[in-house]
Amino acid sequence: MQIGFIGLGNMGGPMAANLAKAGHSVTGFDMADVSIEGVSLAKSAAEAAAGADVVITMLPNGDILRHVASEIIPAMTKGAAFVDCSTVDVDSARAVAQQAAEAGLLAVDAPVSGGIGGAAGGTLTFMAGGSEEAFAKAAPLFDIMGQKAVHCGDSGAGQAAKICNNMILGVTMIATCEAFALADKLGLDRQKMFDVVSTSSGYSWTMNAYCPAPGVGPQSPADNDYQPGFAADLMLKDLRLSQQAAGSADADTPMGKLAEALYSQFVDKEDGKGKDFSAMLPRFEKRGRS
Repeated sequence: MQIGFIGLGNMGGPMAANLAKAGHSVTGFDMADVSIEGVSLAKSAAEAAAGADVVITMLPNGDILRHVASEIIPAMTKGAAFVDCSTVDVDSARAVAQQAAEAGLLAVDAPVSGGIGGAAGGTLTFMAGGSEEAFAKAAPLFDIMGQKAVHCGDSGAGQAAKICNNMILGVTMIATCEAFALADKLGLDRQKMFDVVSTSSGYSWTMNAYCPAPGVGPQSPADNDYQPGFAADLMLKDLRLSQQAAGSADADTPMGKLAEALYSQFVDKEDGKGKDFSAMLPRFEKRGRS
């Protein structure tokens, strides 16, 4: 395929490189001066999109997505697919999909899970929204960039799945960090804590696969001085998206709201900016009951 790829940062760059390695012709664009092996660089987003069978975007937020969409959709060929892999608000995803459909394009919102390591290793999980036809056109590319792609439903469903998943992740990480901090104060050895919880009803991904306690469980950012990983800043972004969606849908999400408030305090007012989202553990270690 001829692929346009817009947004060649920490996630988009490795994803585009994997498509090029697989033999696709990839033309990319980024506002920054980048160099990606196997990827030809265009002078504008519209130039990267022109004549492409599929255009993939990996962008920071919904406002930027809407701006880029307005630039590239007129340049795209009817019948081509617009695949957005950004994590943005559901309303922006649906608005861009509608704009693409009106131009005769196929549209897929396909946010990812797996982080920078998954992007580099081609092991991402894609949560996709859009028509069956649109998903089928994008699916071979998902197979190259990731290990799993789930068609979640119509336009916006991919973003909805990502937001709900990461709200669970944020809440669960806070609970896991709180429990380790409590165990410390109760004199319980961290390894013993892990041995019990990881094989009983407290089992979770944040405990078993991404343990926030250094030296316990599989290797994680906690073993690298909480270098991300998945940054607390990004977790805060996703939790804010979850609460924006909850407001639009009139959904009661008190734990999600509290998790957003805690990560906002951690990132904006404490020392969490630039650290992994599991760095909540040393935060709780330093605090007493208030």
